[in-house]
Amino acid sequence: MTESSLSVQIPNDLLKLGISPDEIQNRISEWLVFSLFSEGKISSGKAGKLLGISRLDFIQLLKTRGIAFINYNEEEIKEELEAVKKGYKK
Repeated sequence: MTESSLSVQIPNDLLKLGISPDEIQNRISEWLVFSLFSEGKISSGKAGKLLGISRLDFIQLLKTRGIAFINYNEEEIKEELEAVKKGYKK
């Protein structure tokens, strides 16, 4: 994935908490993706791809961060229904 570099202002008090620059980068990326997902601008599958993880791992990350996953779009509803149908055919 191609990356761009941006400058972000971080309060010094936040840095005093012992958060590493890598952790800050990861958190900023996560929260941007969470925000876009919550606003309905991207699907859970796209969100996972942007973070380099699977859709299911993204949903687990939402849970870990205390963010509810109730944001199904039409495509995701169809995928879930198909998965349920396949499960009943076994």
